[in-house]
This record gives sequence, C-alpha cells and structure tokens, in this order.
Amino acid sequence: MSKRRNIFSQVLAKPVAFLVRDFKLATSYRLQFFLQGAGIFLTTLMFSLFSNLLSGQNISFLQPYGGDFFSFVIVGIAFSDYLVSSTNTFAGEIRAAQVVGTLESLLVTPTSIMTILFSSYMYTLLATSLRIVWYFILGAWVFGVHFQAVGPGTVLLTFLLSLLPFYGLGLLSATFILVFKQGSPISGLIAVSSGLLGGVLYPVAVLPGWLKPISALLPITHGLEAMRQVLLNGASLADIRTQLLILLVFSVVLLTIGIGSIYFGLRVARKEGSLLHY
Repeated sequence: MSKRRNIFSQVLAKPVAFLVRDFKLATSYRLQFFLQGAGIFLTTLMFSLFSNLLSGQNISFLQPYGGDFFSFVIVGIAFSDYLVSSTNTFAGEIRAAQVVGTLESLLVTPTSIMTILFSSYMYTLLATSLRIVWYFILGAWVFGVHFQAVGPGTVLLTFLLSLLPFYGLGLLSATFILVFKQGSPISGLIAVSSGLLGGVLYPVAVLPGWLKPISALLPITHGLEAMRQVLLNGASLADIRTQLLILLVFSVVLLTIGIGSIYFGLRVARKEGSLLHY
C-alpha cells in the first residue's frame, strides 16, 4: 500500500507543482479575478436582455432546446470558453517557455513534454471550471434558467468527450509554435470557425445548406449539441449516443495526431538546434 501511495504521489507531484506555480502567478494579479467575474456577469446580462426581445416568439430553430434563447446561448458561451481555452493553453506554454528561455531546460529533465504540457493545463482547467460554474450560477439564480436534473456521470462523460478533441487541436497548435516560433494559425482558425459554425450563439440549423457539412466537421458542433440536450432537455446517454460516438472518433483521431505531431516537432526543433530560438 505504501509503495502504491508513493507512486501515486510521484505521478501527481509535477502537475501539482505546475498548478501551484500558475496559481501564485495568477493571484499576484488579483484584480483580474474581479474583472473576469464582472465580465461574465455583463456578458450574461447582455444576452439576457437580448433574449427579452425574443420572448413570446415561437422560434422553430430553438424548439429542440426548449424554445428559450437565453438558456441556449449561456450553454454555448460557457462551454466554448472551455473548449477554446483548451486549444490555446499548450501553445501558450510552449511560447512562454521559448521567450523566457526555459524550454530547453525543461526538456532536458526526465519529465516528458506531454507531462509538461498537461501539467501546465491544470490551472487553466481549474480556472475555466470556476468560470463555467459562475456562468451557471448567474444563469440559474439571477436570470432564471432552468437546467434539468441529470446524473453527474452523464454530464461528466459528455463533457470529457467534448473536451478531448480540443486537447488534440491544442497539441497541433503547440507543435506549430515549437517548429515555426510564430503565432499558430490553428488556434485562431478553431476559434473563428467554432464561433461561426459550431452553434455557439445560434443553432446550426440556421446555417445555409452549403455550410452545414463544414459545421459537422467541427467537434464543438457535436459537443454543444450533446451538452444542450443533457442540460436543457434532460437527455440520457442513449439519447445522445450518436453525438458521443462522433466525439469519441474525434477524440481518438485528433489526440493521436496531436501527440504524434508534438514528438515530431520536438525532433525537428532538436535537429535544427532551434529550441532556444523565438
């Protein structure tokens, strides 16, 4: 038992160290916590007021989600925050280490680059989770959104399968930074395409027919659809099995490509001797 406990503590030691480091950095700028909370409140208030303009109208595109625009959009903006931040974190860690000059020092340690990247994500995961909780607290207690009481296992599995494809995309973005030392176009492309075609602010059904196949190629489309069905309609795993299967395929493919690309990019950078360049 003691040996297992030691192994477990060793596995967690590095992620916890990264979490503590990033937490200390974040708390040195305490005003940002207030500004983020206020920004979420103002964003939520803005969409609530806009939703009032649509109250009483029978909008067919919103009927599959309970007919309420505000409930629809608050799920979209909350989870898109999570998904897009997951895409940006890995590239941001690589870029920061390049600029500060610590990247090579980190990579010559026994710690693998995957451990470094996922450990650096711990604070982002925690901070973004708290932002989502704040979105839903405001939505439910201040603006009267009625979320369905569903099993936590259903929510967790749906959320995890929605998030994993963006880890793969984030690793691709980090590879671009590792090799080319410039801002990755992948993060911007994912953010723009997800916001425009992923159903964040409006149902995918309103898109022109020629854009709908492109929307179906984005993991955020299926992730938000599944989360809305669960949170707004109380859907079970059986009800969203199609979306979950699609997200599982996205997860396997994009994580495989992302992990492979990181190690390929690392070999290229080492071969060219460019790890210290930025």
